[in-house]
This record gives sequence, structure tokens and C-alpha cells, in this order.
Amino acid sequence: MPVMHSFELTSDDKSQLLVLARQSINHYLSEDRPLQVDATDYSANLQQLAASFVTLHLHEQLRGCIGALEAYQPLVTDVVEHARGAAFQDPRFNPISKTETNDLEIEISVLTPSQQIEFQQYEQLLEEIRPGTDGLIIQQGFQKATFLPSVWEQLPDPRQFLHHLMQKAGILSPVDGELQAWRYETLKFSEKELSV
Repeated sequence: MPVMHSFELTSDDKSQLLVLARQSINHYLSEDRPLQVDATDYSANLQQLAASFVTLHLHEQLRGCIGALEAYQPLVTDVVEHARGAAFQDPRFNPISKTETNDLEIEISVLTPSQQIEFQQYEQLLEEIRPGTDGLIIQQGFQKATFLPSVWEQLPDPRQFLHHLMQKAGILSPVDGELQAWRYETLKFSEKELSV
């Protein structure tokens, strides 16, 4: 099965993914078991291997975000699993309750395969990253974290962006030659934009 390298999602594809993400959350709330989908029931685009993140907002506040950085399963399956994960398994939040579901806003980000950024020093990395465009993964030793490109909306300054990402990863100070970074882009869409 091919890995999705370019964003070829129709508006129908996007709408289907958003509807399935909500169904996944509601199904788990009512049945206490994951929603099962057969990828072959969906378009070729949704059958491609792709990595995604599902982000939930409640009254404009983050309410959960779970995803994968590497493509390992069909996009439709990935979104269904991560919608459930964002609602019930994000360790930063309590599980979603039935009273919250009507006010939840769902956003999906589909990731391109990540590419390693070549740099020698921290300052070079700051010059390499593209504000508003790049999702960023950083790693030093066993400590690793990512920010989706949408985080640039809150942290538009590259130095701030990288500083907060280092904090998220638990990296107290970057060590030249040990710090690694990768970039990716996303196709982001939400219920609000598509009026699903």
C-alpha cells in the first residue's frame, strides 16, 4: 500500500474523515469499544498509508490531541484511532464526557513524511525552520517531542517556538552535535471550515 506523499484529499474525503472522527468518539462513549472501519470501503486516498493528528477544542480551548509521526496504517484507520485517543487517552486531560461532545470541535492534520534538517549548531536550526509552514520534531538522546505547524499561531517567533518545543521534550539545554531535528508539513482541516 503506497504512503501518501502529496495532499490529494477531496472535500468529500475531508468531510468523511471528520464525520468518522466524531463517530469514533461517540461510539466509544456509548459502546465502550473502538469503532471498527474497513479501509477498503473508502476512497483510494483514504486507503493510502498516512500519519495524522486529531485535535479537539472545547470553547476555543485545547481538549485533546493525539497522533502519529510515521505512516503505518491507512489514513481512515489512523484518523478513527486518533480521534478516540484524543478524546480519551491524552494524559493531559480527563476523558471526554457525553455532555461535552456537542460542543467539541474536531480538527485533523495529515502529515507529509518527515525530512531531517541538517545543522551543526542551535542557531543554524533557528535559521532553517520555516515559521507558519514547518511542523518540527526534535530529539536529543531519548527525549523527543513535536509541534504541529498550527502551533505557530500561538508561537510565531522561531526562538520561542523552539524554546517551548525543547521544554515539551524535556531537553534542558541543546547539545551541538546531539540535537536532531526533522520537518514535515500538514494538510489541516476542521468541522468549522467545512461545516460538517
